[in-house]
Amino acid sequence: MLTIDARDRIMVALDCDRSEALALGDALSGHARWVKIGMTLFYAEGPQIVRAFKERGFKVFLDLKLHDIPHQVRGAAKSAALAGADLMTVHGLGSSAMLAAARAGVEDAAPELGYRPQLIAVTVLTSMDPSALAEIGVSRSIPEEAAALAKLAQNAGCDGIVCSPQEASEMRALLGEDALIVTPGVRPAGAALGDQSRVATPASAVASGASHLVVGRPITQAQDPVEAFEAIVAELEQES
Repeated sequence: MLTIDARDRIMVALDCDRSEALALGDALSGHARWVKIGMTLFYAEGPQIVRAFKERGFKVFLDLKLHDIPHQVRGAAKSAALAGADLMTVHGLGSSAMLAAARAGVEDAAPELGYRPQLIAVTVLTSMDPSALAEIGVSRSIPEEAAALAKLAQNAGCDGIVCSPQEASEMRALLGEDALIVTPGVRPAGAALGDQSRVATPASAVASGASHLVVGRPITQAQDPVEAFEAIVAELEQES
């Protein structure tokens, strides 16, 4: 069973520009241990932004949701790993061959790094609801679709998955005690939902089986990001 300190569970999503991201990183240094770098920041700054946070002592979750032909995904996964990503995403919809290629890519990087970065597959985006799934031709329910993609990812060599907090309990039962289950859509009580449709509080997400929580705006747009981060830590420690 995964044993994870409360501070290690929280991944601060830096969906902003470089200067704001680095300022937030400097403010949160000594408090947060993980940052999440997504497409907005990475596409603007490239691999050097990953290295900048590694140099500041953070672990980096690089959330690019790789989704292409297996050959391209293998190369992209290797490049992302060599940039310094500790954890990265691939899209579960890409097929078992593509997921296995992503696993091969991080393994390709391991000899140079001295370790293998971890790989997780996105199941159903937390912004999606049943009507959004129907628009793209998916007739299964959200839990059924998430479960099918999660098992596909595990069988292809992924270390875990990304799902909403609502699917976390089922995913934990399905994937076992050691799988990484990363949940976006985490909002402290009273926080605005933003563009998320399926959300939960930090404590309830962990109680449901999440190993890690992605939290963005409730921390990064707070008047005092450190105070907001520490409040989530306190909530998790109180419930543990």
